[in-house]
Amino acid sequence: MASSPGKSAATAESSLSTPPPESPSKPKHDSSNFDILQTYTHLLHSQPTLTMPLAAISSLISLLRHSPPSTTSETLSLLSHHSSILKSSVRNPIALSAGTDLFQRYIVSTLQSPSSSNTDTQSTQDFKTIRDQLVANGEQFVARAQEARGTIAKIGVRFVDDGCTVMTSGNSRVLSAVLNAAADNGVRFRVVYVRSDLPPGTSDRKGDGVVAQLRGKGIPVAVIQPSAAAYSLGKIDMVMVGAEGVVENGGIVSRIGTYQLAMLAKSVRKPVYVVTESHKFVRLYPLGQYDLPIQQTVVDFCDRMDDIDEDERDAGVRGAKEGKTQGGGRDDEEVVDYTPPELITALVTETGIHTPSAVSEEMIKIWY
Repeated sequence: MASSPGKSAATAESSLSTPPPESPSKPKHDSSNFDILQTYTHLLHSQPTLTMPLAAISSLISLLRHSPPSTTSETLSLLSHHSSILKSSVRNPIALSAGTDLFQRYIVSTLQSPSSSNTDTQSTQDFKTIRDQLVANGEQFVARAQEARGTIAKIGVRFVDDGCTVMTSGNSRVLSAVLNAAADNGVRFRVVYVRSDLPPGTSDRKGDGVVAQLRGKGIPVAVIQPSAAAYSLGKIDMVMVGAEGVVENGGIVSRIGTYQLAMLAKSVRKPVYVVTESHKFVRLYPLGQYDLPIQQTVVDFCDRMDDIDEDERDAGVRGAKEGKTQGGGRDDEEVVDYTPPELITALVTETGIHTPSAVSEEMIKIWY
């Protein structure tokens, strides 16, 4: 798929239920037999290495293959309608928006090209040829995007030097690829892993998996609680994290606690590096923590005395429960926060190393 998506083609009403036939938000063609949420969920569970944006794009490609429209307007309506269903199925639609908006922009730019500008007046057979080409190109894009992780690992290893100590958190697959590549290259380094803020005795399954994988490579890993992050700053050389989304100003949306780590690192002049794929760039410009288009409860005020113990015990997991999907996504979504660009030293993507201020230029290349 060409790397030039932009504004969504059309805005449709979002609903988890299938609208009645007379609803204007439903495409005229029949796609009732295609379950976009089931397809998306199956892709995530059957391909653990697949990111949410790519799973969304793959689902839309399957939609086109299963329910072939016959005109440009039907194509755009079909994609917009099912993209809305996908995004409305989760409390945090940022990653899904990155994928669905990207794919819709690609479709718009392709259908507006001279070779297909008259598709609404062309025969169904002519449009079928164009549709088949769209599907093929989309599959090629997904394949190339999946290779981005390896490219980022090759670029990111240059930041991991012999004798350095990296502080990290979360379970970013691309970050794990960078650290594993450094270990495979014989770099001797250590990792301070900040685990999720969960109640004592609660297992951080994904975090434990990250730690086990690193230690399996012979990398010394210290696991600490979030409350010990500031104490540990004197023993690290950098903070390196992944991202769920990269916004227009060069900031990132990531697992909650990332903002805290970045602020702490900045206070002692330690660099903060973000490793992420470019398909996670999303057209969003948040002005602060509470300007994100998501539903999550982190600060939960209570005035009942009998809830104090429960609140204290569950403070670390309530947000995670709030982040669970309503239907289509992973069942262990985490709450997120926004890290502004002034706290980030550089972003590493498959296209190279970028300062936060250069992200807007990269997004112009992608979207326009």
